Amino acid sequence: MPVNTTLATYSDWTYGAAVAIYFFAAVLYLCEAAFARPAKSRELAGAVAAGGTQADGTWAPGLVAKVERSRAERLGRMGVALTVLGALLQAASLVLRGFAAERAPWGNMYEYGSLLTLAAVVTWLVLSRTFDVRKLGGFVLVPIVVLMFLGGTVLYADAAPVQPALQSYWLVVHVSVISVSSGVLLVPGVASVLYLLKTSGRARFTRLPDADLLDRLAYRSTVFAFPLFTIGIICGAIWAEAAWGRFWGWDPKETVAFVSWVVFAAYLHARATAGWRGRPAAWINSLGFALTVFNLFFINLVTTGLHSYAGVG
Repeated sequence: MPVNTTLATYSDWTYGAAVAIYFFAAVLYLCEAAFARPAKSRELAGAVAAGGTQADGTWAPGLVAKVERSRAERLGRMGVALTVLGALLQAASLVLRGFAAERAPWGNMYEYGSLLTLAAVVTWLVLSRTFDVRKLGGFVLVPIVVLMFLGGTVLYADAAPVQPALQSYWLVVHVSVISVSSGVLLVPGVASVLYLLKTSGRARFTRLPDADLLDRLAYRSTVFAFPLFTIGIICGAIWAEAAWGRFWGWDPKETVAFVSWVVFAAYLHARATAGWRGRPAAWINSLGFALTVFNLFFINLVTTGLHSYAGVG
């Protein structure tokens, strides 16, 4: 079927714009984290000097605290606004790619990575509304920017019909669920790594949010993503039976996906067990995060198997 090159070009432009916007948003988040005062300093300043002097020399309670908040929070709020704009552009890029190729826009590594990173961004925006972790936006967006840059350069593929083996409705179900769940799992992976840094005892990580907050952020997001990941694996097995005549064949990608599932299941069990909470659970979740990245790049690009549909020329 013919490809609408005009829509494909617009898709590429909006993708590139989203990468640039995410980069500037990450800078703003990192600046907020750098300029914000530590929690103990804010509490002390509020208790000792919750006020300031106005232009006429009179004392204005709350003026100093307001100035301190505005300098850092203004940068963070600008970062959130740019993140939302970038997410809208990235979603538009996927929609335009789908209309250009007249299929589900996740038929190769470039498109798969775009959907994965979009899911991670949306997850971060939702969680930042619930948890007071906006300053961590830079730590989340930096790997997303790196993944999207690699996707738009090394892994880029022109809009085109997918291979005959992928021309199935299971492409819409299986690949989308796996991609979205993997994107959601990126956020708790970053949170667990930051938890390990926070609890390492080094003074340089004191500005990170409270360790308990990072632990709850990682756990709740993993609880949401794990069932999706499980459904994605089950759908893949059903598709494999229809396409290759077997539900499971220990293909490299199947094997690593199964190992990742076991690791995330172990993390949830460890997090629910008193003796394994804290750093041991965070190490397990970080391992699951590393396996997800390994499965995304090494298995798709280096090994050869039935799932070799990277679409990299």
